[in-house]
Amino acid sequence: MHRRTLHRLLSAVVVGFIGSLPALSPAQAADDAAEAMILKLSTEVLDSIKADPAIKAGDISRIISLVDTKIMPHVNFQRMTASSVGPSWRQATPEQKKRLQEEYKVLLVRTYAGALAQVNEMTVTAKPTRAAPEDKEVVVRTEVRGKGNPEPVQLDYRLERTPGEGRGWRIYNLNVMGVWLVETYRTQFAQEVNAKGIDGLIASLVERNKTNAKKA
Repeated sequence: MHRRTLHRLLSAVVVGFIGSLPALSPAQAADDAAEAMILKLSTEVLDSIKADPAIKAGDISRIISLVDTKIMPHVNFQRMTASSVGPSWRQATPEQKKRLQEEYKVLLVRTYAGALAQVNEMTVTAKPTRAAPEDKEVVVRTEVRGKGNPEPVQLDYRLERTPGEGRGWRIYNLNVMGVWLVETYRTQFAQEVNAKGIDGLIASLVERNKTNAKKA
């Protein structure tokens, strides 16, 4: 998949997080249902955007901070990175794994941040989630609609239940218009690993993040 196409898909992902959604009551917010988590997160991010003039003015550092603090804690980033890198992840050293997670996170955060300008033009609705109480993994399916575009964009989340005292749900993959992003990145990353190894993939991510930073 072409990188520009992938960027557009990732832009749609963040819109799904921050679409115009109704606020949740405390009782609903306490519910650990995956669908409730997605709706609660969307509301919190939207409220933060509305309350921050700097974000509405396009301050990239503030936008990145918002994405990093509000969205990324709800992502199982180690699992997402490992799945995206594929089998080569098991051969990576602890330092290489650390670097891969750092650069992959910067890549996604900057992509998400770049999509925030579309917030006011989008709305999102969640479809009923089919899951049993004992399920450890679920898919939350949503549709994103933009002004002037009658056709909705499919946006699905794969989430895993987190055990223990802070139990809840964390995202580990996203599907935009039928494309699961982890699998898309896995294909892209595999080509780079096969050509230049894990260090070559890290170097490629570093270079890509530098290029994105210059465009900001």
